[in-house]
Amino acid sequence: MSSNKPLKVGMIGGGGGAFIANPHQKAIHFDGTRKVHSVALHPDPKIAMDEAAAWPYPVKGYESYDAMIAAQKDLPKEERLDYILVVTPNFVHFDPVMKALDAGIPVVCEKPLTIDFDQAKQIVAKVKETNVPLAVAHTYLGHWSSWFSRWIVESGLLGDVRWVDSYYLQGWLASKLEDTGQTQAAWRTDPKRAGASGCGGDIGIHALQQLRFVTGLNVTKVSAHLECMVPGRPIDDHFTVYGELSNGGKCLVRASQICHGHKNDLGITIAGTKGLLRWNQEDAESVTICLPDQPDRTYWRGAISSNDGFLPEIPEWLLNEPTIPSGHVEAFHDAYARLHREFEKDVRKFNAGEAWDCDGSKYANVHDGRMGLAFIDATVASSKNNNAWTDVDLG
Repeated sequence: MSSNKPLKVGMIGGGGGAFIANPHQKAIHFDGTRKVHSVALHPDPKIAMDEAAAWPYPVKGYESYDAMIAAQKDLPKEERLDYILVVTPNFVHFDPVMKALDAGIPVVCEKPLTIDFDQAKQIVAKVKETNVPLAVAHTYLGHWSSWFSRWIVESGLLGDVRWVDSYYLQGWLASKLEDTGQTQAAWRTDPKRAGASGCGGDIGIHALQQLRFVTGLNVTKVSAHLECMVPGRPIDDHFTVYGELSNGGKCLVRASQICHGHKNDLGITIAGTKGLLRWNQEDAESVTICLPDQPDRTYWRGAISSNDGFLPEIPEWLLNEPTIPSGHVEAFHDAYARLHREFEKDVRKFNAGEAWDCDGSKYANVHDGRMGLAFIDATVASSKNNNAWTDVDLG
C-alpha cells in the first residue's frame, strides 16, 4: 500500500458562498487521513485568490482550475494532489473532470456528473482510457442505513422487488426565487447551466440513484411528466416519472421543489414479495421493515444484531462500520465522510499501483453518473412526447 500520509485534495469551485464546499471540506478532514491542500474557488482569478487567502486554514490558492491541474505535472510525485474535488455548478463539471483525468488525477465530482448525456459518455470513455478512479458525490448513498438497506435487499429478505417509490421533495423554489438574485436559484433554473431538467437533474437523480443503489436494479423504461409549476420558469420544478425496472417490477421516481414545508425530504419505499422497507434521509438513523401479520420492525444504526427472526448473520464489515454508538446521531457530514473514506481506499491503491475497483458498492462511480444522465435524457424525451414510454440507454 502507499504511504499513510494524509491525501492532498484540490477543490475546484465552492467560492462565492456556495454551501456545498463546507460539508465536503469537513468530510475530507473527518478522519485525519485527507486534507484540502489546494483550491481554485472562483472563475474570477482575483476573487479566487482573495477567497483562498481568507480560507479558514492555510491552502494553496490558484487563479483557475486550469492552473491547478497544469501545475501538478511539474511537481515531484509526493507533492502532487492525490485527488480533485469538483463542486462547481453543473455546467462546469465536464471540463475540469476531463482535464483532471487526462492529467492522471482521480476525481470526486458533485452530482450530476455533467449536464448532458453525450458529455457523460465522453467521461466514461475517458475513465476507461486513463484507468483513473472517479466518484460521483451522491451524498445519501453514504449513510450507513443506505448500506444496510442495500444488504437487506441483496440478501433476498424482501423477496422479489415488485414496486419502488423513490422521492425527493423540497419547497425552496415554490416562488420565483431566481428573480431576487439568489445565486443557487439562478443557475439551477437556467437550462444552459443546469441542463435539460431542473428539478430532475438537481434532486430527481438523487431519488434515482437511491433506488439503483439499494435495489441493485435499473430503470429501463420511463413515462415522464416534467412540469413548471411556477409561471415563467423555463425549466421543470416538478418531476414525476413512472418506470419499469430491470426485473420487471415497477417504480415511481418523483421530485418536487415547489412543496411548501418540505426541506430535503428524500425517501424510498421498496415493496417485495416477502416484505417492505422504508427509509427517509431526514431520519436516516433507522430503517423500517414491514412483514405480513407481524409488528413493524425498526432497526437503528449501531443497535442491530444477527439472527433476530428476520435478519440472518450480519457481515462483520457492516456491523463494525459505524464510527459512533447508536443514539449519537450521524447525519449529512457523516454521509459525505463515508464517501470520501471509501474513495480514499481506491486512491491509495491507485497511487501504489495496486488493483482497485470503483464497483459502485460503497459510492457512486462513473457508470452511475452516466446512468443518471441517461435517465434524465429519457425523461426529457418522454415528457416532450406526451409522456410516451421511452427506453433508458443502459449502455
